[in-house]
Amino acid sequence: MTGNQPLPAGKLPPDLLHSLLQALPHTDPDLILGPGIGEDAAVIRTSAVPSRLCVLKSDPITFVTDQIGHYALHVCVNDLAVTGARPRFYLPVILFPAGTTQSHIEDVFSQIGAACTALGIAVAGGHTEITEAVRQTVVSGTLWGELPSGQFVTSQGASPGEVLLLTGTIPVEAVSIMARECRTELQAQGWSVHELERAANFLFEPGISILQPALRAADLQLVTAMHDPTEGGIATAIRELTHASQVGIRLDLDVLPIPDLALRLCHALDIDPLGAIASGCLLSTANPEDVPTLIEEWHALGWTAQSIGEVVSPENGLTAYRGSQEVPIPQFAVDEITKLFS
Repeated sequence: MTGNQPLPAGKLPPDLLHSLLQALPHTDPDLILGPGIGEDAAVIRTSAVPSRLCVLKSDPITFVTDQIGHYALHVCVNDLAVTGARPRFYLPVILFPAGTTQSHIEDVFSQIGAACTALGIAVAGGHTEITEAVRQTVVSGTLWGELPSGQFVTSQGASPGEVLLLTGTIPVEAVSIMARECRTELQAQGWSVHELERAANFLFEPGISILQPALRAADLQLVTAMHDPTEGGIATAIRELTHASQVGIRLDLDVLPIPDLALRLCHALDIDPLGAIASGCLLSTANPEDVPTLIEEWHALGWTAQSIGEVVSPENGLTAYRGSQEVPIPQFAVDEITKLFS
């Protein structure tokens, strides 16, 4: 791809992103963990209390308009959680298109307020405006958290011989978006109001937050790496983790936890669940002897969890299996959910 070719919507190509990040200044000695493919947040040492590290994350929400305030907070919370950080302060930048009503603005603020209140997070600042520069509401937030112990988890710690774990199911966020954004089309296909309401409510039950299982895993210090699958789905998240840790993965496609409702909804809209935005699950690695304890702890919190593969040496690459048959792990240039908006 040449520099003059237009790029598709979605994440930047990994090679391009890597070269861009390498060119940015990030040599401050207090920057403990800087930007990188597969890394979810930055870790910074504060001069006031060097043993208490702060963790920062910025993320925009551009896919959805319904419940955008809830989405915006939780995607940042998840990225902090996989480092083991407790979120504390949120600064949202909210851009409304021309013609936005006061009631819509109040609704977005109410969503952000409710989500922050539920997690004990303070809104510390931000910015709001109505602008011709956007066609729909955009919320881009920055979340500040801390690691009082000074210990944190990254996406770089996986090693050959470890187990690849998935906590939760896939693709929770995509299911909610599909039901909310394609309700008319799905009803025309014969979907019942009850099923669509249940799918739309995936946003809250099981929910897109992985704060609880991620913090528990970090506290136990039994995971070697954690990552938050988002845009591009579980397949992209696995690729990002292997890039960060410089390892290979052997994935068992037969055990991936995909609820029946999610499978049917993806099929109805021609969405591959492996490439659909997947907030609401936690990807991690651990030594085999630590897996039973981790799964038991997650189950005690009310979370499903299971082994979905193993970490292998990088020369073995990325492979997937259905039964005994080896199949390629699909690669998605853009998230499958973008089909709904094209």
